[in-house]
Amino acid sequence: MPVDRDHVPPGGTGERPLRADARRNRTLILEAAESVFAEHGASASTKIVAERAGVAIGTLFKHFPTKPDLLKAVVMNLRDRLVTEVDALVAAPGTPDALFEFCSRVMAIGVGNRAVFERLAETGTRVHVGDALGQLRPSIDLLVERAQAAGSIRGDVLASELIPLLAAICQEAMADDWSEPFRRRALTLLFDGLRLSG
Repeated sequence: MPVDRDHVPPGGTGERPLRADARRNRTLILEAAESVFAEHGASASTKIVAERAGVAIGTLFKHFPTKPDLLKAVVMNLRDRLVTEVDALVAAPGTPDALFEFCSRVMAIGVGNRAVFERLAETGTRVHVGDALGQLRPSIDLLVERAQAAGSIRGDVLASELIPLLAAICQEAMADDWSEPFRRRALTLLFDGLRLSG
């Protein structure tokens, strides 16, 4: 009987910590999935992902029994990467453009993985940019404060205002598949609104 490559019963997945080789395979699979889905859309075969990762298809299914499991893991991996990048920006004081770098990165991650988010929505799992940004609120507060102290942005800007504005722009960019020039223009308008006038 042929194997349904997008839905294989789970096997061997428990709560025990992954061995080093298993962790390495999981990382390889997630990196491959992100690049494959970005290139071919989220309908790309898991077989292609396994080949790109250099692992057997059974290894992929051991980590991610279904296609939605893999898609959700890609999103979680993207969130973790964004957290790491924000932590790095926060840990490097004295960079007045750190807030703008962060906003640009959020836009790039959102649009670059549009196909993944759309496919997840088909399964009933919706990704809301605002929710992810809300979890980063303490770090965003610091980036805003530092940008204000450096005179890079207006003193009346609040993180509670920036987060929904950035989330709305990113959500629309993903929903309507904005072109790269239009995304750049939208961010420029946002940044112009944040900066000190004159």
